[in-house]
This record gives sequence, structure tokens and C-alpha cells, in this order.
Amino acid sequence: MAFRTRVLSVAALAVGLAGCASEGELVVDQGVGVTAVLSSCPAVGIPDYTGDVTAFRTGGDVTLGNLDMTASMTNLRSTCNDTGAKVYSEATFDVLARRTDVRGARSVTLPFFVTVLRGGSAVVTKRVGEVTINFADGQERASGTGKAGSFVDRSAATLPEDIREKITRKRRAGDVDAALDPLTDPEVKAAIARTRFEMLVGFQLTEDQLAYNATR
Repeated sequence: MAFRTRVLSVAALAVGLAGCASEGELVVDQGVGVTAVLSSCPAVGIPDYTGDVTAFRTGGDVTLGNLDMTASMTNLRSTCNDTGAKVYSEATFDVLARRTDVRGARSVTLPFFVTVLRGGSAVVTKRVGEVTINFADGQERASGTGKAGSFVDRSAATLPEDIREKITRKRRAGDVDAALDPLTDPEVKAAIARTRFEMLVGFQLTEDQLAYNATR
């Protein structure tokens, strides 16, 4: 199943320049986009329609008067350790919840999934976890924190050296391929697709909950 995602790149939003190129040379290994392509760390994000959950008191009635509780996943943060044979990524997130009936203390457990995709569509792994929200008596809003982790084989997430060389080598203005973007090369694009992984986190929704999110 393919997901459209709001992706939080593991690569830094800005990188320092490695140095100045000689006059007449084209350097393509100093941009954020290229850095992200060469990273073995997966991108991390929340798939569309899975970052919110709405619960109603009785099934089949999705009116405001039947609303029980809403919760949203936010503040997704990630870390990555790619120094070993297995690349380990960990994501933490906050869940902000609001209930309509504030009488009495209440504990709510919400399931969430963590899925690793390869090449944008192939599911490598999927696990389900839980985050618990505790409302005190009279409390309308509460929050909780969740954590998810995943492993990816470093060898599967690393571009072959010949492809890396195509992307990063310096090109002089007079070279035949000086004006060509190496990332548009079909061979390079195919290799990048094979080594591109995503770790997606979202609420484990029922079909009705997912349909509600997609149509509201």
C-alpha cells in the first residue's frame, strides 16, 4: 500500500559547504537534497489521514453531539544511528487529546503503527504499539508521549559506489555531461529508489475512522 506522507527528513535542513570548487567546476555534492539521497537513514513521517483519531459514543453517528474524544499526533522527532550493519531509527511523538465528558478520571489507550517502506510502496516491516492518555477528574485535555523504532539493513540502504560517484563527482564546464543533473539518470534514479526507506508512524485506525479522516 502506497502512502502519501508529510516527510520529516533525517538529513539536516542545512549543511556546511565542504569547500570551494576550482573555477569552472560543477559540484553537486554540497546540496541538502544530495545529502539526503546519500544518507542511509530513512525519512520519517506521518502518512496522510493517520495523524488524527476521532471517537464517537455510539457507532454510525458522526455528529458533534455524539463526539466522545479526539486525539492528534504531533511533534514527531527522530534520531538515527547508521554506524553499524543495522541502521536504527527512533521516533518520538506527542499525542494531544480532548474529551467532551470531563466527569471522572479516565484512561484511554490508543494503538499506533510503525511501518518501514522501501521504494515508496513495498512494506518491509509493520509493528503496532500503544500510547496511553490519562485524564484527571474534570480535565478536558490531556497528553501522552509515544516512541517507535525500526531497523534497516545498512547494505540495502546504501548506494553502490559507482552510483555515488556518478552523483558526487566534480564536473568541469567543458565536460559533455556538465549541464546534466545526475539525479535524472535512469540508472541513478532506479538505484536511489531501491535504497530509499521511510519509517512511517500513525494511529492504527479502523476503516470507519480512516474514512472519516479522509472525508471530513
